[in-house]
Amino acid sequence: MNILILGGGGREHALAWAIKQNPKCDRLIVAPGNAGIAQLAEVADIDILSGATVVTFCEENAIDFVVIGPEAPLAAGVADALEAAGILVFGPSAAAARLEASKAFTKEICDACGAPTAAWARFADPTPAKDYIRRMGAPIVVKADGLAAGKGVVVAMTVAEALAAIDDMFGGSLGAAGAEVVIEEFMTGEEASYFVLCDGIDVLPIGTAQDHKRVGEGDIGPNTGGMGAYSPAPVLTEAIAAQALDEIIRPCLAEMARRGTPYRGVIFAGLMIDHGRARLVEYNCRFGDPETQVLMLRLGAQVLDLLLATAEGRLAGAGVNWADDHALTVVMAARGYPGAYAKGSVIRGLDALPQNAREMVFHAGTAARDGAIIANGGRVLNVSARGATLAEAHARAYAMLDAIDWPEGFFRRDIGWRAL
Repeated sequence: MNILILGGGGREHALAWAIKQNPKCDRLIVAPGNAGIAQLAEVADIDILSGATVVTFCEENAIDFVVIGPEAPLAAGVADALEAAGILVFGPSAAAARLEASKAFTKEICDACGAPTAAWARFADPTPAKDYIRRMGAPIVVKADGLAAGKGVVVAMTVAEALAAIDDMFGGSLGAAGAEVVIEEFMTGEEASYFVLCDGIDVLPIGTAQDHKRVGEGDIGPNTGGMGAYSPAPVLTEAIAAQALDEIIRPCLAEMARRGTPYRGVIFAGLMIDHGRARLVEYNCRFGDPETQVLMLRLGAQVLDLLLATAEGRLAGAGVNWADDHALTVVMAARGYPGAYAKGSVIRGLDALPQNAREMVFHAGTAARDGAIIANGGRVLNVSARGATLAEAHARAYAMLDAIDWPEGFFRRDIGWRAL
C-alpha cells in the first residue's frame, strides 16, 4: 500500500522507520520530512495544514493511508478532510483533537466524567488571573489554553514567577494560544506517559514512557519539548496503568463519544503518579516527541498493523507483541535551545554510526546542504538505543553520542537517571 506521513520531526522519522519495515508498505512518502527521513522515504513539500492540499496530493499519488504526526494538522481538521474524501487516515477529528488543542476543554471533559485531575480555573483576562494566583499561592501551574508547541506551560515555584507567566502569555508571546489561560493546582509525584490507541469504541494500550522536559541535567532549567525519554516507565506499574485506563482514559473517551465526537487515533495521557495512583496532567492527541522514538524502537514493524486496525475500527481483535527490553533516546539540541539558537552548522560523524533495530539516530531538525547534514532546528537529533536493560540502552546511546562531531550542539548526560 502507498502511505503518507505528515510531519518532519523526530517523531515522524521514527514512525517512518517502523512503518517502512512492514511488508504491507510499498511506497512511503513523508511531508515535509527532513534530511534523515529522506534517506529511507520520499519527501514532499506540501502545506500539511491544508486539508484540501493534502487530499489533492493523496489523489494524485494514489495514497491508501495517511498517518498524521503533529498536532497542528489535527487541530486544523486535516483528518476530517481526508475522511470526507474517502481516504483512510490515522488521527482524530478536529472536534476530538480539542482534547489537546484546549486545556480548558480537557478539564471540562474530566469534570463531566469524574476523571481525577488537578483543581483548575480558566481566565480570559489577566487581572482576575493574577488575583487567583495571589489567593492560591505557589507553587502553581500556568498553562496557555491553546497549542503552543510544548512551550505553553509554566510550573511556577513562586507567586512572582506565576504573575510573570500571566504577563507573558497575555502579552502575546504565544500568540492566539495564550488568549486564555488555565491555572492549575501544583501536583506532586512522578510524571509518566501512557499511550493508548482508540478506534472510537475499543482501546488498546501500546506502551509507557518517561521523558525529561527540563533543559538542564538533574531536571532543572526551562521546560523544553523534551530532552530525552525511555521506555517502559518503571513508575507506571500494571496496577497504576489499569487504574489510569479505568478511571481516566476510558471515562474521558466515553464522554467524547457521548458528545458525538468519538475519538479515533492515539491518546497520549500525561499522568502524575503519587502514592500509587495516577491523576491526569494533560492529553495529547498524537504520539509524543521524543517518546515515539523509544516506542517505535520497541514496537517495530507491527506499528503499521496497529495504526491500520485503529483507523479501520478493528482494535477489538488487535494485540501488541512486546519484546522484554528497554529503549532510551537522547536529544541533541542546538546551543541556546530552548531560547534563541543558530541554524546551519554542519553535523559530522553520522555516517559511521549504526542504523539497525537496536541503534538508530532519528533526525528531528536537520536539512541536507552540499552533501552534508546541517542543523535546522532547536531539537536536532534523537540518538536512540535498545537493550536488555535500561543501563545497556543508556550505554549504547551515549557511546553513539560521543561519536558525533557537532560542537554547536549539546545534550544532557543524565537521561533516565530516575530509573537508573
